Amino acid sequence: MEAIRRAGIKRLYKQGFEAMKLRDLADDVGIQAGSLYNYIRQKQDLLFMILSDIMERLHEGLSAELEGIEDPVEELRRFIAFHIRWHTARKEEVFIGNMELRSLTPANYRKIIAERTKYEHRLRSIIEEGNKAGAWSVRDPQVTSYATIAALTGVCTWYNPRGRLSQSELIDLHIEYVFHSFGLDISDASGPD
Repeated sequence: MEAIRRAGIKRLYKQGFEAMKLRDLADDVGIQAGSLYNYIRQKQDLLFMILSDIMERLHEGLSAELEGIEDPVEELRRFIAFHIRWHTARKEEVFIGNMELRSLTPANYRKIIAERTKYEHRLRSIIEEGNKAGAWSVRDPQVTSYATIAALTGVCTWYNPRGRLSQSELIDLHIEYVFHSFGLDISDASGPD
């Protein structure tokens, strides 16, 4: 199933949902088209499986990154670092996750949007915790979380790992940018000593 998932990601990224044919996917995996139906019945199943898997891995990764952290400033720093690391390492998946939502059935669309909302809510909770702790004063945590995620996610559309900035430098710059927008001292951006 992993080979089908990987090949499906490549096909969806290159061709898009509407143009992709399951027969071509079967060829990519090296199986007969009829055998593919033992794993997925239709393209919709493949797309939903891929998007569900992306969201599951995203949630698991963020949970591991934030495990045991109680300081909202450190949580924010780690959220930013994780988000950029995860998204720049998975450019194809991020593209599919953003561009092919429209291809989901209404029921599958609602399920994926619910998972995306849970992820966004993790950042909103960090922002609300920081407000309560007096670490910052953000007037609208929901809008701020949307804007922050949009800015961080956009990195994967232009970032080139062979470019002038390393991923680590890119993360540091975005931590500084977000911290500055939250009114935090930039020295807090470097994390614990």
